[in-house]
Amino acid sequence: MRPIEQQTILITGATDGLGRALASELASEGATILVHGRDDRRGEATLREIGGKASWYRADLSSLAETRALAEAVRADHPRLDVLVNNAGIGSAEGPREESADGHELTFQVNYLSGYLLTRLLLPTLIASAPARIVNVSSLGQQAVDLDDVMITRGYTAMRAYYQSKLAQILFTIDLAAELAGTGVTANALHPATYMPTKIVVTPLSTLEEGVRATRRLITDPALDDVSGRFFDGLQEARANAQAYDSNARARLKTISDELTSP
Repeated sequence: MRPIEQQTILITGATDGLGRALASELASEGATILVHGRDDRRGEATLREIGGKASWYRADLSSLAETRALAEAVRADHPRLDVLVNNAGIGSAEGPREESADGHELTFQVNYLSGYLLTRLLLPTLIASAPARIVNVSSLGQQAVDLDDVMITRGYTAMRAYYQSKLAQILFTIDLAAELAGTGVTANALHPATYMPTKIVVTPLSTLEEGVRATRRLITDPALDDVSGRFFDGLQEARANAQAYDSNARARLKTISDELTSP
C-alpha cells in the first residue's frame, strides 16, 4: 500500500461512532478521507472536527438510487480510491419489520445490500488504483442467512435481521476475495470490538479505541498486503458462522444480490 498520506479512503457511516473516530485518526495522519453519512449537518460537523483533507458525501443507504449516486460522485471526484470501508449500519433494537424505499427488509439493505452495490460500482476504481483494500465492518453476531427468504417475511425479529445481514457481509467478503485474486485488491471483514460505545450500544464492554485499532490495522498494516477473504475478531483472525465457508450458499447469495441490485 502507498504511504497513508497518499491514500484516498472512503468510510461509510463516518459521522458518528467507529466511522467518525476512524476518519479522524486517518485524517490526522494525512490521508484524504471521504466522509459518508445521511445528514448534512452532521457531515459538516464531522469535517470541521477531523480537519485535514476530507470531503463530504451524503447518501441514505436505504435507497439503492442514492447508493448509486454516491458511487457516481466518488468516481467523478476521485479517479483513485485506495480503501473502501463499508462501516455504515443499523442496529438490532427490537421493533417491527420495516422495509426500505426499494421494498427490501431494511436491515438487510442498509447493512449488506447497499454495501454490496457500492462495492460493485467502485470495483473498477479500486482495481485501477491497486494495491487497494476493501474492509467490511461486520460482527460476531451472526446467523445463517435464509436464502429462501432473505427478506425475513416469516419469523422476523430485529436481532435475526441484524445477525443475518452481518453474516451476509462475510459471505460476500470471502466470495469477493476469490474474485479479486491477482488484481492487487484485497477484501477482509471484521468484528471491531465487543459492544463499543456507539449510538446502538447502551452498555459498552470495550472502548472505541479498540475498534479503531482493529479496523485501522486492516486498512494500513503492511503485513496484511496479501491477506484476503478472512474474518477477524478484533486483532485476531477468527472463524465465522459455518455458512460463510459454503461455496454454494455464497453463490446463491451473489445471484440474489445481483438480482436485487440490478438497475
